[in-house]
Amino acid sequence: MTAANLRARVRAEMTEEIKQVAQRHLATDGANLSLRAVARDLGMASSAVYRYFASRDELLTAMIIDAYEAVGAAAARADAAATVASSPAVAPAERWVAISHAVRDWAVANPHQWALIYGSPVPGYEAPQDTIESAIRVIMLLAGVLRDALAAGELPAVPGQPAGRFGEELAAVAAQFGPDVPAHLVGATMYGFVHLCGAISTELYGQLNNSIDEDRRGFFEWQMRATAAFAGLR
Repeated sequence: MTAANLRARVRAEMTEEIKQVAQRHLATDGANLSLRAVARDLGMASSAVYRYFASRDELLTAMIIDAYEAVGAAAARADAAATVASSPAVAPAERWVAISHAVRDWAVANPHQWALIYGSPVPGYEAPQDTIESAIRVIMLLAGVLRDALAAGELPAVPGQPAGRFGEELAAVAAQFGPDVPAHLVGATMYGFVHLCGAISTELYGQLNNSIDEDRRGFFEWQMRATAAFAGLR
């Protein structure tokens, strides 16, 4: 191994260790991260940590991207598995529900990371453009289910077509994906994503306590099948 390769490897390992320590702080302190506190836990001078992350925001961005990538990868694996299991007649609704379950399972296993990316905004932090590609992975998977169903002639017109100013806004977004993408497909995708995030956050933040305690997975699936039905997936 060359000296350059060794330095790169050491840097990558140190960067990962810093993020792991920051994750522990995330669990105890929320997003109120302090590079000094992270450095103290690592037994390093704070100036040494700044060689890897120039600011708290830069560290937060790295952690946010990691979280988006992790939940997106889990959702993609579930979509692929559902597609194989449904072959040769792929059931779009089953893909939709499988993606949703994968996102919930990841959130339940990683509640603090979920809070970082889908919870309250971090005061003073503004996510850079670098996060966008990772942030839209889940919503693009849901959109892909509807796109494939539309191409296969399995997506009927949805009652209550978007109208008014918000309908125009959805149409403008749809036009960015192609001239044949209907506004209701974009709207249904966003509707599904909003309800997916809301259902998970409602569960994680204790709003189901003393009401749905024994079969939250079943309740979640019931909700996701309702969003699939709204989108036109039967």
